[in-house]
Amino acid sequence: MGKTILEMVNITKEFPGVKALDNVNLKVEEGEIHALVGENGAGKSTLMNVLSGIYPFGSYTGDIVYNGEVCKFQKIKDSEEKGIVIIHQELALIPYMSIGENMFLGNEQGKKAAIDWDKTYAEADKYLKMVGLSESSRVLIKDIGVGKQQLVEIAKALAKHAKLLILDEPTSSLNETDSRALLDLLLEFKKQGMTSIIISHKLNEVSYVADKITVIRDGSTIETLDKTTDDISEDRIIKGMVGREMTDRFPKRHDVKIGDIAMEVKDWTVFHPQFAERKVVDGVSMNVRKGEVVGIAGLMGAGRTELAMSIFGKAYGTNISGQLFLNGEEVHLKNIKDAIKHKIAYVTEDRKGNGLVLTNPIKINTTLSNLSEICSKRVIDQDKEYQVAEDYRDKLKTKCPTVEQNVGNLSGGNQQKVLLAKWMFANPDVLILDEPTRGIDVGAKYEIYCIINDLVAAGKSVIMISSELPEVLGMSDRIYVMNEGKIVGEMAGSEASQESIMSCILKN
Repeated sequence: MGKTILEMVNITKEFPGVKALDNVNLKVEEGEIHALVGENGAGKSTLMNVLSGIYPFGSYTGDIVYNGEVCKFQKIKDSEEKGIVIIHQELALIPYMSIGENMFLGNEQGKKAAIDWDKTYAEADKYLKMVGLSESSRVLIKDIGVGKQQLVEIAKALAKHAKLLILDEPTSSLNETDSRALLDLLLEFKKQGMTSIIISHKLNEVSYVADKITVIRDGSTIETLDKTTDDISEDRIIKGMVGREMTDRFPKRHDVKIGDIAMEVKDWTVFHPQFAERKVVDGVSMNVRKGEVVGIAGLMGAGRTELAMSIFGKAYGTNISGQLFLNGEEVHLKNIKDAIKHKIAYVTEDRKGNGLVLTNPIKINTTLSNLSEICSKRVIDQDKEYQVAEDYRDKLKTKCPTVEQNVGNLSGGNQQKVLLAKWMFANPDVLILDEPTRGIDVGAKYEIYCIINDLVAAGKSVIMISSELPEVLGMSDRIYVMNEGKIVGEMAGSEASQESIMSCILKN
């Protein structure tokens, strides 16, 4: 056994109406990669927020023992001074500042009265090189992709002399290539003696990178699996997470009745909102039928989100051309309100930024897209609003003490259910889902798949954009493949494979 660098003993943390952590224990050895897994709301992020000082000493019970010393962190700066650095799922970077400025924000180089910019950029370039980024640290954050931004966050952590690196869902926004590169980087850091704790719902990545895996369920520690002695297959991890074996990750649809075309776009072209000469969607023609799930696969930057948002009342893009048909009739949607009126809904991939109002309760978020349904003479009927939210809470099995709770206090999976409820309440005929299960666990994913199946069984049409190919394959009746703004392939879900999808992308 190696030296224990961290021990969290009997950690208990309560919020109003809910015990988030109940005597959780965690032991991490120096130089290992330790994974934390569990369903949404299990308490993983809460535990790491306790460790990093976001929840200060006194707001929880139990002990944090780091390098043999009992620590009582009052703020995040206290844990960082010990070399414990956390990288959150939502990247904390400022788009219109340079990489170097972001890396040393709050940790400025130079004297109190003046920042030494030469030193700032030289140090930043040094750490960027360590994570394999060739960009200059003078480049603005907005001018690099999400994968590179994730690496900037890691470089930023290294600049704080991290000895224990905590990564919360580090690959949730990355494609498979960028995800593997990041995991390989963690393995390289491990060779150099770095200790890492990774929270992830991507169990294939956990199996690939972790030395030990601690399973948390309903706020309690269930078990710790060791790669050298235990089975750490995906099925074994799932059994620990949900308390049972899941033999089928994708629920089957029975008596599938696919009807007439509900929505069709022809020769749809969209240009970038800032760079007017850049075409992001190029002559796309596609359709979805009643009772059908149509998947759209493609690499990051293929134009899938841009296509979906531009269809949804021109929510994205400029100089949009092409034709949009609903139930065989051409329509011209001027804005999002128009799209909702024509029974189209779009569930954004960015639930926290664009999908939900985090500081508002569940009940308000649930009814936002269809206020007229709960209004009487332009006044909201609060009893009706509450009842609608309660109905969707029951229907979608959203875990929360009350619908009066702010959405920002929910786990990612439960936030996603509130976002789905919001658009289901609008009663759409065509529902466009953009990365509907990003950053949520296998149990919550299964529940969302069941909701999708219920919608199409009721004759609704679903378009599902996903970066997870097994998800596209497991849920779609038909699949379109996009690359560089164009449709480069179409295939029946029953005939598609990961290889055939990637073949379409690589040939074009």
